[in-house]
Amino acid sequence: MVQSEAEDSPYVASRPFRVNAGAVHAYVRVGEKTRYLSELGAGDLVTTIDADGGQKDAIVGRVKIERRPLTLVEADVEGTVIKTLLQNAETIKLVGADGAPISLANLKAGDEVLVHFEDSARHFGMKIDETIIEK
Repeated sequence: MVQSEAEDSPYVASRPFRVNAGAVHAYVRVGEKTRYLSELGAGDLVTTIDADGGQKDAIVGRVKIERRPLTLVEADVEGTVIKTLLQNAETIKLVGADGAPISLANLKAGDEVLVHFEDSARHFGMKIDETIIEK
């Protein structure tokens, strides 16, 4: 769960409308489906989720794709390791288990963060009853 840039920081003023959601091949929720970040454009709907699991739709204003240094983040969910690539910057924050933001720059082994985990497979963004292994 990547937090919007809603907090002021020494690097940039609060921008609650902006989310640095990760690499182009990462998924974003759209209702009960998923889409790649690279597929999104202005006017598309995405699902936003708060730390308590509350969901609402938001409209994408723009998508900006840039080359940036990335960091691999791994999480263990009951024995299953999930991974994502996020921009290596102080302003990129995950949501801690307590709902508080954790800057990627301060993230360390053992920190607990909120994730959305499904033990089912997806094909073209829809849940399917098959076995798919992603590495």
